[in-house]
Amino acid sequence: MKKVLLIFGGNSTEHNISIKSAQSIYDNINLFLFDVTPVFINKQNEWFVTNNTNLNDRNNDIKIDNIIEFLKEYDVAFPITHGNNGEDGKLEGLFDLFNIKYVGSKTDASVLCFDKELAKIFFKHLNINQVPFITIKNMKEIKKIKKFPVIIKPANGGSSIGINKANNKKELKKAVKEAFKYDKKIIIEKFINTRELEVAVLKKKNKLIISDIGEIVSCNNFYDYEAKYQKESKLQIPANINKEIKNEIKKIAKLLFIEMNLKNYARIDFFLENNTLYINEINTIPGFTEISMFPKLIENNKITYQDLITILINNA
Repeated sequence: MKKVLLIFGGNSTEHNISIKSAQSIYDNINLFLFDVTPVFINKQNEWFVTNNTNLNDRNNDIKIDNIIEFLKEYDVAFPITHGNNGEDGKLEGLFDLFNIKYVGSKTDASVLCFDKELAKIFFKHLNINQVPFITIKNMKEIKKIKKFPVIIKPANGGSSIGINKANNKKELKKAVKEAFKYDKKIIIEKFINTRELEVAVLKKKNKLIISDIGEIVSCNNFYDYEAKYQKESKLQIPANINKEIKNEIKKIAKLLFIEMNLKNYARIDFFLENNTLYINEINTIPGFTEISMFPKLIENNKITYQDLITILINNA
């Protein structure tokens, strides 16, 4: 029986979302195959073994003093740490440095995918169409923006936190100030009236499984944090799009998974405006609740949520 560490929490803005993903995995992991130990990272980056079935309950947590020696006692780490310090290559670098086997992409791919500017440079290298954008590092640079509306987002971040739309200079200034709370580097993109499409890629042994395409039907006019977590946006699987667009998304997803040296799994997001397709971003640790897009897309491929967890751990 494999000894598995389920690592969650962290000091990113996606701390609470990570707990939700971890709870779903913990509730569904096959206990006949895996001896699972949940490990919580608090917002001060302290590590704890939690002995509660409710992963929000901190009452019986036991602090881990020697993290490296503790990690080496287990067969596989399963980090479900969304956001900074958990998905951006730092945690992956720790695992790689000490030869800890883990679920998910390696350090280099994690860094490349998490930093939106670096990812966009790589997309350009691969000649993949993307929405026009600029990167800014201070407030003075907003004078470069002449046309509206635009979307403002932190270059490093996820779950649509810190993302806003601006229709004029006043709104732009406010949105950029908000985004700078979350990162020192900001992406400003042309706003397009788009459909949000997503595809799941899962590596099972030596075979790449590329899911059908899903669509997020946002309850707001773009898929911000409120639409994602506080209101009822809908997931439509499969998306109602033509065969040519589906095939193009799958082709690009396969190319990106291979060329960006991804491992185990990823969710790759696209925009569709009329019949023009744009790459948006790659999530190396996508949302993992039972109702999140990645598991639902894989489920559409006749792989249950529990089997998905098993595949990821066994392929680590």
